[in-house]
Amino acid sequence: MPHRPPLVLVHGNPGTAAVWGPLLAELGRDDAFTLSPPGFGVPAPDGFEATVDGYREWLVRCLGRFREPVDLVGHSLGGAHVAQAVMARPDLVRSWASDAMGLFAPDYVWHPRAQVWQREGEGEESVREIYGGTLEQRLAVVNGIGMTGHAAEGVAAGMGDGMGRAVLSLLRSAAQPVMADAGRRLELARRRPGLALVAACDEGASAGTPEQHRAAAALAGAEVAELAGVGHWWPVQDPRPAARALTAFWSRLDG
Repeated sequence: MPHRPPLVLVHGNPGTAAVWGPLLAELGRDDAFTLSPPGFGVPAPDGFEATVDGYREWLVRCLGRFREPVDLVGHSLGGAHVAQAVMARPDLVRSWASDAMGLFAPDYVWHPRAQVWQREGEGEESVREIYGGTLEQRLAVVNGIGMTGHAAEGVAAGMGDGMGRAVLSLLRSAAQPVMADAGRRLELARRRPGLALVAACDEGASAGTPEQHRAAAALAGAEVAELAGVGHWWPVQDPRPAARALTAFWSRLDG
């Protein structure tokens, strides 16, 4: 069998490594590495800064532990961490894929819930409602945003006060114009092959509109793959379109 670079996946919010189960099954990969951002499925270590810069530096450190460049994939806010890490250290990756490129568009506006989290007081009340409560209540939240099955159960089990604190810290550090400013450096990502995954049925456009995804992808020199029939939570809802796009992308790199 030809050598395959390590496959590394980074999830977003709310999330744990459980969100990748359906995609990995579809890819037939049992050799992948799932990295959980601190606070999102794993405890944040003492002194960790749950900010845009903090998560970029965390991911760069993780990638530096691999013996060779990796194929890096990110979903939701994890997709933003991926793009930031590639801009900073392209030598650590062979390729990258992100479904969050729209976040870097100059006209991107954070979705309504994120705007609540970015406000003092209201944000704290919101995360208590969403990330607190019993397991059954958290599972109802996860089901309500479109996740079901074992992956949803894993995400609900991983939610709690720690994730809520990480959400507030990260989203407040990402208030505009922070993401738009980061988008001005997207050309740095051209140094490695990239793939922008665009969920065709993401009605809330939480990570940007299709036009914003495509504009940011063009700046980053990334290919674009439209994921037909799926929304924001495609890794859990139906990973097949993404699996096909990723497999074709990697095959082209393999030559």
